[in-house]
Amino acid sequence: MTFIELVSYTGTFVFAITGALKARRHQMDIFGAALLAFVTAYGGGTIRDMLIGIRPLSWLNDYTALLLVVLAVAIVFIFNRKVLKLQRTIFITDAIGLGLFTVLGIHKCVQAHINSGYAVILGTIGASFGGLIADILSNTVPDLLKKGELYATACLIGGTIQILLEKKGVQDKMTMAICIFIVVSIRILSKWKRISLPEI
Repeated sequence: MTFIELVSYTGTFVFAITGALKARRHQMDIFGAALLAFVTAYGGGTIRDMLIGIRPLSWLNDYTALLLVVLAVAIVFIFNRKVLKLQRTIFITDAIGLGLFTVLGIHKCVQAHINSGYAVILGTIGASFGGLIADILSNTVPDLLKKGELYATACLIGGTIQILLEKKGVQDKMTMAICIFIVVSIRILSKWKRISLPEI
């Protein structure tokens, strides 16, 4: 398994956990949990790949990724509420997924010869839009649009630093690890300190 595949599968799994936990919080049935897990894991990446022009979409032939989504739903179904602190667990898994999918999206865009600026934007879309769709389906205000914390902005900052480091000749794996750390750190810090963008 390559480093990029590891990032992709890990991101898929943690985002699927996030979606299934959201379904549990809203007292959905097992089908609702599977749907939210699938949308959270695949939604943003699907939009990104369609904009890039990747055909067929990579997940259509990837049973490993689908198995990870099913496994995530099963884990959330088995463990009870006392074991899983829902709000905190959703937040942590979502933050990790944001970091992983940001670097994955940027990597795919660079491979597709998309320029650096749009690679960061599409990496942000791939990382954040799955959660956006899942929140809309569960009838809640998306984290992407909430005041009082940084969401997509964390992806933009981390992704920009990743691109700048790559242009300086820093090794790919190192730049990806730094980007993931920055995105997760900013996401957590903004929630903890209530840091947000100014109102328009």
